Amino acid sequence: MATLRVPATLEQLDSINTFITQSTPPEFTPLVNNIQLVAEEILVNVFSYAYPDKEMGKAEITCRPVYFDGEPFLCLSVRDWGPPFNPFAEVPVPDLTLDAESRPIGGLGIYLIKSVTAHQAYSRHDDSNLLDMYFALPD
Repeated sequence: MATLRVPATLEQLDSINTFITQSTPPEFTPLVNNIQLVAEEILVNVFSYAYPDKEMGKAEITCRPVYFDGEPFLCLSVRDWGPPFNPFAEVPVPDLTLDAESRPIGGLGIYLIKSVTAHQAYSRHDDSNLLDMYFALPD
């Protein structure tokens, strides 16, 4: 299981993208751009909001293949040590019927993540938030 731990700063995004490219099993290569997009959406929020009272926190990224009922998935996990926060439950579903000027700023990132992943899960372990996002192989 490939794991990368980085300081929680935007400057880490390039090294995270490289890590994802190098850690993605060959059968999931067609999904690398979506995996990187999802990682960036989650990590920009972690880097911006998870550590409001600390100078610098950290984030941990893991890529691993998993199987559900014999079907392969790639699991991208993101861990931070900020306050408890489940974006999959706490971020409201955006109203896409509104025009761009009428919608509140933000909120589309989680919608995007849910659109390109097969499943998402949140858990809290050892004073950390753990987000698991599962990608299915293309048909």
